[in-house]
Amino acid sequence: MEADQGAGAAAGIRHRTVEANGISVHVAEAGPEDGKAVLFLHGFPELWYSWRHQMAHLASRGYRCVAPDLRGYGGTEAPPDVQAYSAFHVVGDAVALLDALGITKVFVVGHDWGAIIAWYLCLFRPDRVTALVNTSVAFMRSVFIRTGPNAVKTTDHFNRAYGPTYYICRFQEPGVAEKEFAPAYARHIMTRILCNRFSDRKADGEQHHDAEPLPAWVTEADIDYFTATFEKTGFTGAINYYRNMDRNWELAAPWADAKVTVPTKFIVGDGDLTYNYAGIQDYIHKGGFKEDVPLLEEVVVIPGAGHFIQQEKAQEVSEHIHSFIAKF
Repeated sequence: MEADQGAGAAAGIRHRTVEANGISVHVAEAGPEDGKAVLFLHGFPELWYSWRHQMAHLASRGYRCVAPDLRGYGGTEAPPDVQAYSAFHVVGDAVALLDALGITKVFVVGHDWGAIIAWYLCLFRPDRVTALVNTSVAFMRSVFIRTGPNAVKTTDHFNRAYGPTYYICRFQEPGVAEKEFAPAYARHIMTRILCNRFSDRKADGEQHHDAEPLPAWVTEADIDYFTATFEKTGFTGAINYYRNMDRNWELAAPWADAKVTVPTKFIVGDGDLTYNYAGIQDYIHKGGFKEDVPLLEEVVVIPGAGHFIQQEKAQEVSEHIHSFIAKF
């Protein structure tokens, strides 16, 4: 895995495998080892590679950039047990990785599932996080955490809101998603998802088999890199995160009333599916988000951006991250 990182891989990236939390974790690193550390957590269905632009930007400014493939992805081990993909496991991986690399406190940058894991990390272990820049997925307490007598299970919430064909609902039954997300279709899947950008109304059960031109921010080499990796690993590890949403909701119950107490900046595209959930914009902009995340310093909504914001608007997002963490 480390020897050949593909033609599209970013220059100046170092690769190694670290034992952490009982599994082997593939880590991409950039920048000086004595720099302030930034931990990048990717989403679905992505890899460390999704952060290539931000790593180059911050490494050139003296930061030590650390971007693992999350468990089940890429060069990181994929345990066979579905239950091994809970928030406790993945946050455990992050903490153990920091320990293995000798990093006491870190800036955290998350996207999509990586953002969810980052919220949990900041709830469970705020002592390890200097500041957080999260993208795409806001802190949705009732969706992530069992909270009181009228709590609705996460999958029930999405089923009620969007129906059984919604991708989060379809992913629950083992084998069903695997048919749609077969390794042999990896190129088609990655092209379709990146072209559709998980924008509003494009994550239902419909299949898009027509060939769409790649957007300007994705190259054939980028598609090659994602494709080669997922052809090798398949998508089951990635899908298992969704199969733990209800379990995470139960496990996080001790934090039902806890707040995220690290300095935070949030970035989202106005075309992102996650920014178009019912009620989410009121929550983000009218005080609810700030109540849950009291040290929320800034919310940035990028016009014309879809879901894969750190790739779509790479320079802008990199500058937003740098301007925030440079304060600490």
